[in-house]
Amino acid sequence: MARHGKSGTKRPKADAPVAAPRPARGATAPAIEDTMFFPRLRRHARWMFVFLALVFAVGFVAFGVGAGGTGIGDLFRGRGGSSGAPSLSSARSATEKRPNDAQAWRDYSTALQTDGRTDEAIRALRRYVALKPRDADGLRELAGLYLAQAAEKQSAAQRLQFQAVYSGAAQSYPGLVASDGRPIIEDRIGAALNAQASTAINEAVGEARTAYADAVSTYRRITALQPNDPNVQLELAQAAQQAGDARTAIGAYEKFLELAPDDPSAAIVKQQLAQLRQQAAGGGASGSGG
Repeated sequence: MARHGKSGTKRPKADAPVAAPRPARGATAPAIEDTMFFPRLRRHARWMFVFLALVFAVGFVAFGVGAGGTGIGDLFRGRGGSSGAPSLSSARSATEKRPNDAQAWRDYSTALQTDGRTDEAIRALRRYVALKPRDADGLRELAGLYLAQAAEKQSAAQRLQFQAVYSGAAQSYPGLVASDGRPIIEDRIGAALNAQASTAINEAVGEARTAYADAVSTYRRITALQPNDPNVQLELAQAAQQAGDARTAIGAYEKFLELAPDDPSAAIVKQQLAQLRQQAAGGGASGSGG
């Protein structure tokens, strides 16, 4: 989706450019679990799990996931030479020597992002924002990191669900039940695995929702600093949709149209507004107005 033009040069940010508005979600918090297809697949195509297991195993080995070693992905990331950014160790050392140096914390966050450590990068960038609370660019980068974190947690929840099914989820035995409906054969090990996996999955899903909400909160801070920037309103609306906050998304989309009525994105935004308003009228909007 095209974005409203902006002037000036900005510091490169870790988050990707804002994409076209996503299909509208419900007015309540997003049902992240609904995106997980493994339970449905398990019922209809059990053979597919063997294929998926091989794909996951090869991918994990090739890219060094969970092995504590060096994979192909590490070799690829190691190529391309230095980007001129400080190393992780030197950036960390700078924050220890100058804890009140905002730029040192931002450099440290950048180094952590380069190393793929999103959670730690967020903590470092939050320190930068605390020292530079009116830096819209820093806030924008932080919001993007929250969205990246949400995507990582959602992906982790899906991976955990797959692992639970593949590693021995409890099996049911149709017909092998007593007269009172209780199963004659109980898969206690499988049931224990299910319970353990369910806890881990719910935790990952909760963390994803929290990250989406943090992104919305951060974009709100940017709109307070730049109330007439239509791009910020568009980013807030999209983040709010991902968080399931229909009311905030509606308000931000409306503000975007007010600021940029002739923008090429206006037609798509109007479609999103119509869907969100219909959902809000049908089930009630969540979140607070922006």
